[in-house]
Amino acid sequence: MVNQLAYHQAIDLLRQASTPFGFVAAVQEHDNYKRVWTRDGVITAIAAMLTSDEKLIETARLTIQTLFNHQHRNGFIPSNVSPTDGAVSYGGTTGRADNPAWAVIGLCAYTIFTGEKSLYRQYQNEIEKCFQLMEAWEFNGKHLMYVPQSGDWADEYIQHGYVLFEQLLRVWALKLAYTISGNKKWADKSEQVIKTIRQNYWKHNHQQTSYMANLSHQMKDAPDHFWLMGFNPSRIYTYFDLQANVFALLLNLGNTKQNESVIHYLKALYHQKNLLLPSFYPAIQDTDADMNELKNNYAYSFRNYPDYFHNGGLWPVWNGWLAAALAKHGETGFANEIASNIHVSNAKDNLFNECLHGTSQAPCGVPCCTWSAAGAIIAEKAAISGLFKTLFAD
Repeated sequence: MVNQLAYHQAIDLLRQASTPFGFVAAVQEHDNYKRVWTRDGVITAIAAMLTSDEKLIETARLTIQTLFNHQHRNGFIPSNVSPTDGAVSYGGTTGRADNPAWAVIGLCAYTIFTGEKSLYRQYQNEIEKCFQLMEAWEFNGKHLMYVPQSGDWADEYIQHGYVLFEQLLRVWALKLAYTISGNKKWADKSEQVIKTIRQNYWKHNHQQTSYMANLSHQMKDAPDHFWLMGFNPSRIYTYFDLQANVFALLLNLGNTKQNESVIHYLKALYHQKNLLLPSFYPAIQDTDADMNELKNNYAYSFRNYPDYFHNGGLWPVWNGWLAAALAKHGETGFANEIASNIHVSNAKDNLFNECLHGTSQAPCGVPCCTWSAAGAIIAEKAAISGLFKTLFAD
């Protein structure tokens, strides 16, 4: 049952975040958050379309236009665009490897939700550039993109290399584009990427003919009950990645046994946390070797203390997608609990904080953050929206 007060507060924040350029990431200026960001903007645009509010859907359109209108000549999609002077950033220390996929996802979602194809037709060349860029980022033609450190949403965390989440976003973008266009090369590519993921990111699927020789001996230390976060020539990442496992469920990447294993792990972690689930688990502690890689990776101030921010923090936006994935797999009660907990989290302090502390559950991010509101809307609407279900049709 929808929490009407919390739901309408989320819609109100989306209205406050609406500009003639699209949705800004936060309604208050803080570390460049009051800009149109690709991943924040697309997720908020999808939430806006779920509300069926015509003005918010128009802002979703403006968001997508802003992103594609500022695409770099080499195909890069902006990290963010300023709504005041049109200034564009394509990334800080590194570029954003997830943004080309998010941009295509946003455009395709808009086309599917509205039935209007003019915007999709307008950006045919730009879509092609996005897919060409992602293929170039494979570097070796073996169907997985190599993601630089700070190259995805968790840009102050430690992961780099063949990070699963980016591979899944690419699969989703390819599948959606194929659904609209019927372009078989995109369907074929998505199947090649999916096959490569299945062979290399689940311990018991791993074969001696693995993606790289290093992986053959590294995988002995891999977790065996959820999808691997990622790997690179020197290591695998054994942390639980909520985002990757949620999108693996949404995209039906696993078989029945694998899906059940992931959901079982989610339930066990939920009973331990009793509110929202952390984006990465366990948190890196001060005495852990990975803290050496984490402690200097920040732009403005260090935030990744244990249980803070990316390092074990609780993010309403990703828990919104979690609720959607649980509903897709028939876990309605669990999905409703997560949705309710998102509302509790979003109601704390100044409303709609970016994230919460992983243990105390106190807000520890930017307040009035648009995609926290988007997470609440996605959690409430995904299970009952037929259009949302078409975004993840098998």
